Formats: sequence, structure tokens, C-alpha cells
Amino acid sequence: MKKSTIAILATLGVFVLLIVSVVLWYFGAYNKMVNADEQVNAQWANVENQYQRRADLVPNLVATVKGYAAHEQSTLTGVIEARAQATAVQIDPTKLNAQTLAQYQQAQGNLSSALSRLLVSVERYPDLKANQNFLDLQAQLEGTENRIATERTRFNDQAQGYNTLIRKFPNSIVAGVSGFQQKPYFKAEAGSEKAPEVQF
Repeated sequence: MKKSTIAILATLGVFVLLIVSVVLWYFGAYNKMVNADEQVNAQWANVENQYQRRADLVPNLVATVKGYAAHEQSTLTGVIEARAQATAVQIDPTKLNAQTLAQYQQAQGNLSSALSRLLVSVERYPDLKANQNFLDLQAQLEGTENRIATERTRFNDQAQGYNTLIRKFPNSIVAGVSGFQQKPYFKAEAGSEKAPEVQF
């Protein structure tokens, strides 16, 4: 073989090797992003599961309180309406963005506020506070609130890992070409940075 033919074949071999390396890298990066995206989606399902658990407790809690505090009708109605709004907001995790998460978080926050008002109004009814069914529901609700906080934190951790992965260079090229978008985070409720005022 001539030297020029060998040089051309060597150059062609290096070029093919380079192309194969780039393609393998691209698919490897793409698959990592798909895996991270699926982890975020799975964690979102865990968040929704805990919010649904809370929503499922509300009718039992309202029914128990209604038996003891019938004239708290406006508070009970507020809880029922807030529950209906919270369960009506459904988000496809593949279409999760800052706006849809804010809507979801607002609906859930409204339910939290309504439940807080209900539990404060219960303080006026010693018989209800002593009712074992009410105490069990209240304990389940408190446990669910803790689970919600935990799952929200885990969601934020998964979203951070995913966002970091797709923003790092050269992964950002693959993410841009393949349409991977950043995931939003759960944020603290508005006003939660201020300590509540206690008045005696």
C-alpha cells in the first residue's frame, strides 16, 4: 500500500472513532437525563400520594367535628371547599413548571389554612377534644403533614440533582437538543419567614 492510502485510512479510522465516541457519549448523557427525569417524576408521585392521603382524611375529620360543633358550619364548609379545590388541581409531572407548581402549592396551602382554622375552632369544644376518633384523626393528620414535608424535601433534592445534570456543560447541549427542561422547586409558603405574633 502507498503511504497516502495508509494516511487516508488512518485519518478515516480516527474520524469514525471520533464520531462513534461522540454518539456513545450523547446517548449515555441522554440516558442519564432520562433516568434523572424519571426519578423526579416518581418523587412527584410520592408528594401527590401524601397530599391525597391528607385529602382523604378531611371528610372523616369534618364529619367528626360536625357532630360536636354544628354551628361551625362556615368553617366546615371552608374546609370542604378547600379540599375540593386542592384535589381538582392535578399536574402531569412531564409538564411540571413553575406556574403549575405554584397553582398546586396555592391550592394545597388553602387547604392547610382551612384545616388550621378548623383545628383552632375545635379548642372551644372540650367534648370533641376528648373524642378518641377525633384524636386519632388529628394524629393521622399531623403525621401526614410531616410526611408531606418530607416528600416535598425529597422532591426538591431530586429536582436539584436533575437540574444540575442538565445544566452542566456539555450535558446542557444534549438537554437543549433533546428538550429537557428545568424542574421547579417547592418553596416556603408566603409569609412563613415571619414569626407569628403571640398576644396574651
